[in-house]
Amino acid sequence: MNAAELHDKAIVIDGLICAKWNRELFEDMAKGKLTAANCTVSFWENFEGTVRNVVEMNQLIEANSDLLTKVYTTADIHRAKAEGKTGVMMGFQNAHAFEDQIGYVQIFKDLGVGIVQMCYNTQNLVGTGCYERDGGLSGFGREIVAEMNRVGMLCDLSHVGPNTAKEVIIESNKPVAYSHCLPSGLKEHPRNRSDEELKFIADNGGFVGVTMFTPFLKAGVNATVDDYVEAIQYIYNIVGEDAIGIGTDFTQGHGHDFFEYLTHDKGYARRLTRFGEIINPKGIRTVGEFPNLTEALLKHGFSERQVCKIMGENWVNLLKEVWGS
Repeated sequence: MNAAELHDKAIVIDGLICAKWNRELFEDMAKGKLTAANCTVSFWENFEGTVRNVVEMNQLIEANSDLLTKVYTTADIHRAKAEGKTGVMMGFQNAHAFEDQIGYVQIFKDLGVGIVQMCYNTQNLVGTGCYERDGGLSGFGREIVAEMNRVGMLCDLSHVGPNTAKEVIIESNKPVAYSHCLPSGLKEHPRNRSDEELKFIADNGGFVGVTMFTPFLKAGVNATVDDYVEAIQYIYNIVGEDAIGIGTDFTQGHGHDFFEYLTHDKGYARRLTRFGEIINPKGIRTVGEFPNLTEALLKHGFSERQVCKIMGENWVNLLKEVWGS
């Protein structure tokens, strides 16, 4: 079948979106035929602030129920596909919202949060992010990992320091993921992962979602969808066809203030990094251009079966193993 037909047939999952949530974005998700997405509802917020974000997301899903549906299980993902809607999987990019209360893990799971990144760039009570000296997973962090395993919540390691990430991989009795990362073999950056790190997570049953965030791509702001596929191919050659998926890190609709919030510790303190110009690769500038990725993967020699796995099937298999349903 041609690329358009394959995209229509496929389950398409984006493992990380932190765009500006509004009707315009949701309509673009429908245009891109996005089956489900891990939508960030917490960066630096504490428990109360994150609960407020969850309330707001619930209200958005209800107000846009012709386009969206909430995801608790992988059956909900399949239902979203059948109904032609986009399933919202709520996720955190920081375990800070758990504060020092292990019981908050269950509370957020009950609210529909299925994916939590252990640290966001810097130190928290769990461990260390990628922009600081990494002391590894804390004792409390080990308890959080165990509780996330128990309730069925995916441990995400994308912005986590290398020592903490390795110790989470070893500690967890369920698969873990880099939901959105790129290989340092194509470009050195604190957010990118070495061949050894990529192989280690795959060898231990984990998963890698590949981001297209251009500050981390080899070609930078000049990147195209073909450069993104190059990064996918690079990671594919290390982890194999069953442990790879998409995690774009779409920030669609956000302006300067949002990126200032992301790039300062705790959202306001010391500067951690500068991204420079933020522009997505040519050919997949917006969520609505997702079909172009399917076409590009086929053009670069991936089979129809491999494309379906990369575009979403592998995510479903991973989440079913972690979530238990």
